[in-house]
Amino acid sequence: MSRKRKPYQEMNADELAEATKKYDKEFVADEARPLTAAERKVFESARRRGPVRPRMGKSAEKINITIERGLLRETDGLASKSGKSRSELIAESLRLLLRRRAS
Repeated sequence: MSRKRKPYQEMNADELAEATKKYDKEFVADEARPLTAAERKVFESARRRGPVRPRMGKSAEKINITIERGLLRETDGLASKSGKSRSELIAESLRLLLRRRAS
């Protein structure tokens, strides 16, 4: 059973030095090792995937909007329950509104 360590901001100078001594030594390339087959598979998959943020549709544009706090809380709650990001939920809602207005 591991013991929870004291937060850095609550440590005295000696405790902090002991807790962070592993960061004092310089990086030594000789300690590096080749990736295992499993690590290589994960690395290659991530490299092929490209940027983390997915682009939806033809392209995406970042915008700034102002929204009431209460409406934002409700939006975030629904997005969370739906397993979607805030952006996905807002984009989906706008598409639905635009389709309704067009018909």
